[in-house]
Formats: sequence, structure tokens, C-alpha cells
Amino acid sequence: MQTDTPCAIEPLVPHRDAMCLLDTLLHYDADGARAEVVPDATDLFMEAGVIPAWVGLEWLAQAVAAWAGMGARLTGAPPPPGFLIASRRYRARVDAFALGEPVHVHVTRDFVADNGVRAFSGTLTTPAGEPLAEGQLSIFQPDTASLSPAPSTSRET
Repeated sequence: MQTDTPCAIEPLVPHRDAMCLLDTLLHYDADGARAEVVPDATDLFMEAGVIPAWVGLEWLAQAVAAWAGMGARLTGAPPPPGFLIASRRYRARVDAFALGEPVHVHVTRDFVADNGVRAFSGTLTTPAGEPLAEGQLSIFQPDTASLSPAPSTSRET
């Protein structure tokens, strides 16, 4: 089982094909992750030859998913489900992301509550570290046991 970085993102997240927006997990540790995306013309969100800045919010959320997926992989579990429940203070310093220009997506875990809510800070930068956007995310990661179907209470007679 590959746990070294860099590695492909898709096996770590529940998103598939064109909905998996990030390319590579560059770094993982217990407190966060750094991923990379190189926007291209096949991106679902391309408009007028660029990727709108608001898409960066989804990049941050998918980096959190990759972080959780790598953590699960280290224990032999599949990528866990997670839901973006809130974002705060997302501020883009650019109007759009250029095709072919790599963007690094950094997420850092701020806290984990007992009820499955997790908070993350995130930044988007150029590979040289120039800031492009930042914001905070709240994610709900349910206990996977609570996602199992309830036992049937009906009886056949």
C-alpha cells in the first residue's frame, strides 16, 4: 500500500474522474497536507480559458479529503466520507487561475470535535509560495458505523 508522497490524489478521495480536481498529494502529516493542481482545458469549471477563483474553495476541500484519505490508508481503511458544512473568510487575491500554472493547496487541521466536526485553515499558493487565496473550512466526517443501514425490523410471516 503506497503511503509515500508525492502520490496521486484520486485513490485517496471519494471523487472520481473529472470531479477529482487535484492531481498530486505532495506532503502529508498528522496536522495537514499539501497538494498540487495544474489546471488544464479539461477542467469542468474552466470559463473563458481560466479557472474562476471560487473553485479554489473546492480545491481546499478536496485537499482535506486527501488528508483524511491518507490517514485512513495508513490504518488500512478506505477513504472516509466527509461533508463541507461551512467556509469562512475565503479570500482570493486573483480573479482566476491560469491554465498550466501549478497551484499548491495547503490545509492545516485547526481542531477536531467529538461530534465529527473538523476545522481547517487553507491557503493556495504558487509553487514559489506566493499567496493566491486563503480561507477556513468546517468539515463533518460522520462515524462510518452510523452510515451502515439499520437492521431490518420487519418480519416475514
